[in-house]
Amino acid sequence: MLSLFSQPQLLIAWLVGIVYAITIHEFSHAYASYLEGDHTAADSGRLTLNPLKHLDPIGFIVLLIAGFGWGRPVPFNPYNLKHQKWGPVLLSLAGPASNVISFIVFGFLLKLLLVNSVIAPDNLLTSFLLIVVEINFVLAIFNLLPFPPLDGSKLLYAILPYRFQGGVRRLEVYGPWILLMFVVLGGSLFSALIGTLYNAAIKIFG
Repeated sequence: MLSLFSQPQLLIAWLVGIVYAITIHEFSHAYASYLEGDHTAADSGRLTLNPLKHLDPIGFIVLLIAGFGWGRPVPFNPYNLKHQKWGPVLLSLAGPASNVISFIVFGFLLKLLLVNSVIAPDNLLTSFLLIVVEINFVLAIFNLLPFPPLDGSKLLYAILPYRFQGGVRRLEVYGPWILLMFVVLGGSLFSALIGTLYNAAIKIFG
């Protein structure tokens, strides 16, 4: 991440890419909540593609320094949802799903432009599209981890038997610290895993 500061053009491309990825991620949470019948996010001004409504200042600064961060959580009232059990899961998965869709769309767009020689491999637009593809993939996979407050944790409530619900709630207390330790202590392992998954995923582009 720090190496990007010596390359202003790539740094700008990276910033635009991460702003897009976070914005579409959080907007998708809000839109899914709206479709489920809850207007909490809409009433809070989150049903918008305005990045300023979704970026968390501290999370963004940490992102610049450490290479990972977070956006502003989208509020919702679970009692307003049409589907009480699976509604929160649908809301949570909407964020990563939007990043997966972005990964696929921008990936095929990049391939189309390169195959038809519209842009060169060393073009700035090529670098930007590649950055967007990578960021959206990493953001999707990272958020699917089953640690609170990440989106993947909501799936635990829906699939685990009731007797395990107490353990999941306790995980909400320690989840952020477990996640932090995972990122700090297992950063290289996580990067290797992400790299392996990414290399496998981009094969869909040929």
